[in-house]
Amino acid sequence: MGEQGPGSGDERVKPAQKVPAKKASAKKTSAKKAAAVKKAPTRKATTAKAGPETATKAAAKKATKASAKTAPAAKAAVAKATAKKAAAKATAAKIMPAEPPRAESHTALVRRARRINRELAEVYPYAHPELDFENPFQLLIATVLSAQTTDLRVNQTTPGLFAKYPTPEDLAAANPEEVEEILRPTGFFRAKTKSVIGLSKGLVEQFGGEVPGRLEDLVELPGVGRKTAFVVLGNAFGRPGITVDTHFQRLVRRWKWTAETDPDKIEAAVGALFPKSDWTDLSHHVVWHGRRICHARKPACGACPIAPLCPAYGEGETDPEKAKKLLKYEKGGFPGQRLKPPQAYLDAGGRPAPPLGAA
Repeated sequence: MGEQGPGSGDERVKPAQKVPAKKASAKKTSAKKAAAVKKAPTRKATTAKAGPETATKAAAKKATKASAKTAPAAKAAVAKATAKKAAAKATAAKIMPAEPPRAESHTALVRRARRINRELAEVYPYAHPELDFENPFQLLIATVLSAQTTDLRVNQTTPGLFAKYPTPEDLAAANPEEVEEILRPTGFFRAKTKSVIGLSKGLVEQFGGEVPGRLEDLVELPGVGRKTAFVVLGNAFGRPGITVDTHFQRLVRRWKWTAETDPDKIEAAVGALFPKSDWTDLSHHVVWHGRRICHARKPACGACPIAPLCPAYGEGETDPEKAKKLLKYEKGGFPGQRLKPPQAYLDAGGRPAPPLGAA
């Protein structure tokens, strides 16, 4: 057989004629892939769209189950908190039964203050100055000596002083060293010796040895201020006055009668709440209550007769039995301040104080 020429009949089955078939197959495969690729994003998009909704439903179911489990506990916690608040309110109402409103009117303040004084007058009908004295001179000297010490200590000291120096003339001419020795138990005895000798000289030189009955004259004497003058005027001359001592200052602020701290301003503020005729007895009632029940550090709130009227109720012991143990003087079974108290005090069950050096 010779070599085939270009015009041979075998030309129809050349390999080159099969290429289009392969290309068509490749194109078909590519088209399938492209279709798959096109469908893939749709599936992803569908999944992405359905995913959050499914997750939300699952979370909701989970939350519902959790809520069902914790609901009883939550209700119990709320009930417990409510009960606790109710108990706190009940306790507060019990501790402070009649706290005055923060914006208490002047009229309401006057009524409350006067009612407190009436209540104290019933508790202490025998209230009196707790310094022993027989005349205005003795009361003046005793009041000056009562600074920075107790009335009891003064009452235990003055019998010896007045026995040796019974008149202003005697004390004015006294030897300071001898007076100091007598006054030593009262504390600050040197300063007090200077005051009592000085005011005795003033009485002799300015008033003929007589204690004056006017405020303006009394405050001119050495060592005599308004508090001392009002003690003398109210209890030796029957002229009304407010005695603003440490007990008085503490209680009237605790009762919110005034917020003043200066004694003169306290005197003016409290005096405006009462008629002038009540001033002297008011001073006794407040001072007595401060010494016996309404103490500075630990007031006996549970034994206080004016608890419903006191805005500071609860600052001290509120248990009645424990509060009774805090009472002082005759209210607690102890003697009062005076060695020679008024008969009314003795009739009410009060006991006189022992003399200096007594067991």
